[in-house]
Amino acid sequence: MQQLPKNKHLPINLLVACFNKTSATYKYYWLLGIIHSLESGKTMMLKKELFARMISTAWYTVNYFHVSFGIQDKLQRAIENIKNEENLTIDADKEIIFNTLIETKNRNTLQHLQYFNNQVPHWFLSPWFPGTNKQKIYKESQNFKDQCPYALHDDFIQINFSWVNYFLENAGLIKDFCYWNLVMYLQTKNPNIPDIPSKLIRPAMRNNLTKQRHFWDIVFREKGSVNCIYTEKPLSIGNYAVEHFVPYSFVSHDLIWNLIPADQSFNSSKSDKLPSMEKYFNSFYKLQKSAIEIIKEKSPSHKLLEDYLTIFPNIFDMQNLDIDFTEQRFKDKIQPLITIASNNGFDFLK
Repeated sequence: MQQLPKNKHLPINLLVACFNKTSATYKYYWLLGIIHSLESGKTMMLKKELFARMISTAWYTVNYFHVSFGIQDKLQRAIENIKNEENLTIDADKEIIFNTLIETKNRNTLQHLQYFNNQVPHWFLSPWFPGTNKQKIYKESQNFKDQCPYALHDDFIQINFSWVNYFLENAGLIKDFCYWNLVMYLQTKNPNIPDIPSKLIRPAMRNNLTKQRHFWDIVFREKGSVNCIYTEKPLSIGNYAVEHFVPYSFVSHDLIWNLIPADQSFNSSKSDKLPSMEKYFNSFYKLQKSAIEIIKEKSPSHKLLEDYLTIFPNIFDMQNLDIDFTEQRFKDKIQPLITIASNNGFDFLK
């Protein structure tokens, strides 16, 4: 999605040019904020509200998934600082974050929001006013010179009426355009982070793990009980949590090769912490290997066996797991994920 719908009355090429030579995420989140406000019925938009919308939209990506925005990008730093200043959780609801920022009297938070006033509103219009300074852009935008999309004022922007219908009629495509290009930008900053697209928007609801639990129930019925690899407490059917070994907030999937039964109370406290490979991997591997052996015998066509294809392409042809599914081969798949996650800010279990 690298193109925007054409319009014979509007300079769409200049709108696209806003994102040329992008060195930060600001413009993507700024335009997303404008579209959100337009869809809410506003054509006059307070800058503070748009800055708050930028923060709240990027919040989950930064705080929950630990995606890096790059050294030059101050949006990430603002989000990390505001989280502490406002005592907000890493997975706080988007509207709660937005309303908190609108109502805050915290001086540091207000400074973080105000910072973007010198970085985004007038520079976004630079394709309409090339080589022009901030003061002149403000002045000429108020006459909507060259069909620029909004007029700049000290505390607010006013959308050019000529653009309103275009923005609203193509809102979905414009948001797709922003997110597509945001993915391309962030992927260059996070070349080893999996599944960047799914980390830009907080899902309305996490998938339940019913199918994965049925998978492990088969294992329990065969083994009778399994000890939690973290607490060594005995687990049984109906008395365990399905736990992500490498945190979901890093891998952003529920593939069975990363899931094991665990003590319920421990699972809640583990949150998105990383397990020590030295301390826990051997037990993790043995439990996974035992599960594969049982499932291949008791339910050889089980759908979730296909999950292992992403790390062991020959899983269905493996006749001798001692040779084909070795601890070292599995570790070679898991260790890089743990290392990259750690490098991107995920903490280890204490």
